[in-house]
Amino acid sequence: MQDDNAPLWLPRLARQGGPRFLQIADALQAAVADGSLKPGDRLPPQRHLAALLDVDLTTVTRAYDEARRRHLLEGRGARGTYVAAPKVELTSVLDLSMNTPPPPEGVDFDDLLKQGLSQVLMRADAELLMTYHLGGGSDSDRKAGAHWLAPMFGALDAGQMVVCPGAQAAIAALILALTEPGDVILAEPVSYPGLRAAATQFGRRIIAVEADQHGMVPERLEQACRQHQPGLVYLNPTLQNPTAITMGERRRKEIASIARRCRVRIVEDDPYWLLADAPPPPIATWAPEQVYYISTLSKCLTPGLRVAFVLIRDPHERERFLVALRSFALMVAPLTAALATQWILDGSADGLMEGVRKEARLRHRMARDILAGRYSGAGDGLHVWLELPGYWSSAQLARAAGSEGIAVTPAEAFSTGSESVNAIRISLGSIKDRSRLKAGLQRLSHLLARRPEPFSAAVV
Repeated sequence: MQDDNAPLWLPRLARQGGPRFLQIADALQAAVADGSLKPGDRLPPQRHLAALLDVDLTTVTRAYDEARRRHLLEGRGARGTYVAAPKVELTSVLDLSMNTPPPPEGVDFDDLLKQGLSQVLMRADAELLMTYHLGGGSDSDRKAGAHWLAPMFGALDAGQMVVCPGAQAAIAALILALTEPGDVILAEPVSYPGLRAAATQFGRRIIAVEADQHGMVPERLEQACRQHQPGLVYLNPTLQNPTAITMGERRRKEIASIARRCRVRIVEDDPYWLLADAPPPPIATWAPEQVYYISTLSKCLTPGLRVAFVLIRDPHERERFLVALRSFALMVAPLTAALATQWILDGSADGLMEGVRKEARLRHRMARDILAGRYSGAGDGLHVWLELPGYWSSAQLARAAGSEGIAVTPAEAFSTGSESVNAIRISLGSIKDRSRLKAGLQRLSHLLARRPEPFSAAVV
């Protein structure tokens, strides 16, 4: 029971409210936000607060540490702990340009990281974590990959998995392994920029194939296959980057049939499948020998792991892929691979991903409310594809937004052909704080509602 003379901001800790130290830190943040606590106010000593809340001292210490990390508190030595003055933000750019998972509410990522690494170091030989691994992942890492892909495919042979240092490395290695200089790669008119970067670097040509509201058009794909004899077809069929379109099951089956009939190979880059609401099975389900399936942890968990899993059924093709991969990325860092494996096998990854999924959907609802009729997202995933009114061009809007401290990505960054699309991609996960995201979306909405001003160069 709390003391009647306790501070007004003191939280009533809920049994199902998440970690108690976070509940205390959140209460501090709320009290600062609503003015109940003001800069310069002295907080109770940690032991006294622990007694008031009936928690151990460590819980309060962690709460104060978290509040300091949020720049809410400052220590003044023997005089105690005080509410800090507002931090002056020298850089006010609101980044809506980078597709990263949003921080999930109620998940203590620092604690998750510490526990995961502790388990890795307890169970693994430190020397093995600091040496070369040339086989596309350890047996445990490949088993973790098979487990990660089980929602898409069911039971898989772990021997068919290859562990890579991220999806971009996997895409580049597949281009090197399966095509020759000058070969054609077919892709949708707007597609993941990393594909274009790798293809250009390796001297391959990208040709755009028409897409509609369901994804790449099968008739156009078959026509392009017969005309250009492509080395690869690249597809991102679930919550496509950047359009956020999810290809339906019927369309996926049609494309798989074309791949078999035309004997063309498909790179199915599928980073968002686990974030989507009831997505169809992957294209690889219907053309397992034609499709190379990539699933990265960067979009569901965190980019810092730099781990992606590639499903390659044919052992000869796997070896060719590994040879190509080793030419520029010898291996996944064993420590981060082991951490990813630990999280996947002990269930931590599922909990983190569920938190990311919930937070992403909450942010989509926010975007839908603020952007109103302009919102064209799917309600899940990490981004929104915003078609612009005719008085704005995508490049023009990106510049205007940048001048107001908002970073967005114009359609030109995703173009694979000569046709222009007047749209921007808005990423909802890269701004950690929800209130700052809301402010960025509101500023962007106001910008969209007015016509662009004539450009004039500054003279100094």
